[in-house]
Amino acid sequence: MITAIYAGISGLLLVVLYVRISQRRLATKIGVGSGGDAELEQRVRAHGNLVESAPFALILLYLIEQTGLSSTYIHLLGAAFVIARLAHAQGMSSTTGRSTGRFVGSLGTVILLFVMSALLIARTIGA
Repeated sequence: MITAIYAGISGLLLVVLYVRISQRRLATKIGVGSGGDAELEQRVRAHGNLVESAPFALILLYLIEQTGLSSTYIHLLGAAFVIARLAHAQGMSSTTGRSTGRFVGSLGTVILLFVMSALLIARTIGA
């Protein structure tokens, strides 16, 4: 179960992002929402973006793994996803504007979702 490795890593990243939100909430005494605090909003969105993309990407990765694709390719896809999400989280955490990390992370995630979706369809139809 190679996918479990990348699910675990994604879970750890999720915890780190969650802790960053909690730290900011404690510092600003904002219990719900972002209260107009730009830094808290950034942290909430970095966390939210991972929550929005990780489940589906991991489901795709798991299903591709179940088709019998070589473990090397499963690791490449999983590692690429983690790298994209780390880049995105770093980019979101560094600025409210455009950033290289955010761009690379977003583009990488979209490309990986497309590739994994197409690969899963191809391997399922071709089976």
